[in-house]
Amino acid sequence: MSRSARRGPERGQATVEVALALPVLVVALLLVVQVALVARSQILVVHAAREGARVAAVDGRPGAATRASRSTPGLRTDRIRVSTSARGEVGSTVRVTVRYRAPTEVPLVGVLLGDPELEASVAMRVEGTGPDGP
Repeated sequence: MSRSARRGPERGQATVEVALALPVLVVALLLVVQVALVARSQILVVHAAREGARVAAVDGRPGAATRASRSTPGLRTDRIRVSTSARGEVGSTVRVTVRYRAPTEVPLVGVLLGDPELEASVAMRVEGTGPDGP
């Protein structure tokens, strides 16, 4: 019996299996890309909170921490919310919390996941009493 005669009904099976599995693999790959983008956004949110807390610790002007947090490259300013605790005396702590609604724009999976709300909070010791220091 020849080799092609033995495989008669199995001919083309590999093509059908690849055709069925390929969409699942593409969606899984897109999901991995979207998760990586959300993780990148989380790192940027932590950076924005750290930057805002540093400015709040050394600069007593109202809104300075918010401006510093919003100026973080890679984050959309219309999706950022910044809250700052009351700034006390030198030696006390000030806390800055940044909330960011991360966009999920990867085709297919972005619609399934929705926009996650990311948050980071950082506290630092107050170092100065005003914009010019102590």
